[in-house]
Amino acid sequence: MLPAIRRKSFVPGFVDEFFGKDFLADFFDDKTGISMPAVNILEGKDDFKLEIAAPGLTKKDYKIQVENNVLTISSEKEENKEEKETRFMRREFSYSSFSRSFTLPLTVAADQITASYNEGILTITIPKKEEAKEKPAREIKIS
Repeated sequence: MLPAIRRKSFVPGFVDEFFGKDFLADFFDDKTGISMPAVNILEGKDDFKLEIAAPGLTKKDYKIQVENNVLTISSEKEENKEEKETRFMRREFSYSSFSRSFTLPLTVAADQITASYNEGILTITIPKKEEAKEKPAREIKIS
């Protein structure tokens, strides 16, 4: 068996470790040309935030799950459109879906993840555990 080849990401260190791989590698499905929604990843002092924009989706279209330290964001949407005129009938339907999974580091509080939806942007907040938060420098006195 050949060893896995890891592509070099332009996002350094911690983000690669946080997500377990080059998270942009799956942005396009080469077989269908369907694009996955873009995900912005922001690291704050106390948490990580994921921002997902998927035009045409509403908050009821998303499903978010955490299982065994893996965060999965998915959506399935089916639309049916039917037009009836006196001489013809036209039916159209579309189906779209996606699923993105991220392996969470052990330094986050997976049981405290929250999500909100505002103006087309789904925001998922992943709090850091208290021991993983940066602490201010303190001076140690010499005795």
